[in-house]
Amino acid sequence: MSLPRTRLVKKDEVAEGTMLFQFEKPEGFTYKAGQFADYTLIEPADTDAEGNTRGFTLSSAPFEPNLMCTTRMRDTAFKRVLKDMPVGTEVELDAPYGSFTLHNKVARPAVFLTGGIGITPARSITLQSVHDKTGHRIIVFYSNKRPEDAAFLDELGRVAGAQPNVTVVATMTEPEKSRRTWTGETGFIDKDMLARYVEDLTVPIYYLSGPAGLVTAMRSILNGAGVDDDDIRTEEFTGY
Repeated sequence: MSLPRTRLVKKDEVAEGTMLFQFEKPEGFTYKAGQFADYTLIEPADTDAEGNTRGFTLSSAPFEPNLMCTTRMRDTAFKRVLKDMPVGTEVELDAPYGSFTLHNKVARPAVFLTGGIGITPARSITLQSVHDKTGHRIIVFYSNKRPEDAAFLDELGRVAGAQPNVTVVATMTEPEKSRRTWTGETGFIDKDMLARYVEDLTVPIYYLSGPAGLVTAMRSILNGAGVDDDDIRTEEFTGY
């Protein structure tokens, strides 16, 4: 059985080396915030051993009109074709997948510990929660080397500024290399940083997303703080 197809409608650079691609939402297509999709190129002009299919988080929120995928760009055939793809080009869509979605119990805050492109499910979940007025307390910790590397940082900052239930804690590990002045948190996310924004570390449900090293480090910090593994959900981003 052939997969449904979707068309590229827009593409933008949303951080240095990071691009956002918007595709039409097929009629009747539904998904939960935080899920992902597999995209397959159709008869691409360039291919390599990594193949013509990639999985990307649906960085759009379900209420938004288009499907969005956001990715760090690197020199692979798939990324080259995707970057140069003309608006209107069709790809095959296999979705949705994944269970990295917001928990139901509103009394427990959702705390995202993210780095780099790992922000994509946090964006989707946060925007959908605000849109649906779920009432969840949401705290997003977001680590990057520099502000220039941080996709959706300004957008999430605006959301947090307008929503008392949402807090965004951005931290930069190499702010001295930025062209912009940075006055926020610096250094890697650690227990002390978490404790400045989370009153009791054992209360929230945690969502860890980003490179495997970050996910492993965050889980170790949380376990050391007495957080049960049942309260930790993870999504590792490998290879981008």
